[in-house]
Amino acid sequence: MLVALLALQSVSLVAPAHACGCGAMIPDRSQRIGVDRETSAVRWDGRTEQIVMRFTVRGNAQRAAWIMPVPGRADVELGDPELFDALEGLTRPVYRERHYFWPRGRDWPFADDDTDGAGAAPPGRSPADVAVVGRERLGPFDVARLTATDPDALSGWLEKNGFELPDRLAGELEPYVEQKWEYVAIRLAPAAENGTDGAVLRGELDPLKITFASDRLVYPMRLSRLARTPQSLGLYVLADHRMEPRGDIGGAKPEITYAGAIAGPSGPVAELTGGRPAFLTALDQDFPEPSRIDGDHELRTVADAPYQEVVHTDRLLTVGGGIPVWILTVTGALVAAVGTVVAVRFRRARAGVRSAA
Repeated sequence: MLVALLALQSVSLVAPAHACGCGAMIPDRSQRIGVDRETSAVRWDGRTEQIVMRFTVRGNAQRAAWIMPVPGRADVELGDPELFDALEGLTRPVYRERHYFWPRGRDWPFADDDTDGAGAAPPGRSPADVAVVGRERLGPFDVARLTATDPDALSGWLEKNGFELPDRLAGELEPYVEQKWEYVAIRLAPAAENGTDGAVLRGELDPLKITFASDRLVYPMRLSRLARTPQSLGLYVLADHRMEPRGDIGGAKPEITYAGAIAGPSGPVAELTGGRPAFLTALDQDFPEPSRIDGDHELRTVADAPYQEVVHTDRLLTVGGGIPVWILTVTGALVAAVGTVVAVRFRRARAGVRSAA
């Protein structure tokens, strides 16, 4: 989980199950790309926010563009691919056995099946209204960091520099321009295999980490309005306290799947938190109608109530190498009942003999 949201043109869509919730990923118009899985981890210490994301993609695209608005000047670098495995391990459900007394449909004498029931995310020259503040090549990512004072100028720069864009993107960028946000524009291109051209974007891409100053924990979502199919979002949030979205921003109610303090983080989690303790919150959210997304997620501090999903495996209560307790109980009750009847009849018989004498 991960989880995550993706905005794609309908002519380029390959039915994503999960997608990017913080920008728009667009392939060349003649190619297709789908995001099978996108997982995001967010670290916020009250001053600085870090977003680490990893895409698992499929399709035939050799290049794709991705646009992400950010509220301040951003630094971009590759992330640790082991981070998400570590977070998944911390937030996985607890599995426990739960016993029941009376037999159910899969138990003898109803069935012979002993199966148990179980409970079950190169920029060119800039127009005057667009400035390039940095550019890096990071693995498969060609990253340009931009500022803009006009949404149409920003769209024009992106198109001029090889970014294939949805027709409605300029309008969706306008609120960010008005708030003086900046932008991370990324072109993805895989390294050629065996010295030949023609490699496609497929499988797990290197994680990308974006860092920027922010006095509030915000997760950009507005561009996901461009998606044509239902979307889902999955986030791992590491902060000083439990964090939850202020609202649903046009989707289903966000579901908290894990909440708990990490007193001694280690490995890639410690690297992300700077070795400091943190409170980890994991959440999922569905967006059946992406066009209803009306803003970005802003997360707020709530009480540090822990939560962990518990998955129960139901098993018939047995003793002594698998003998059902209900059989012993019923057998014992029957023996006791028979014994009682025999004893009563015996006493009555003796009483009758005494009366006759």
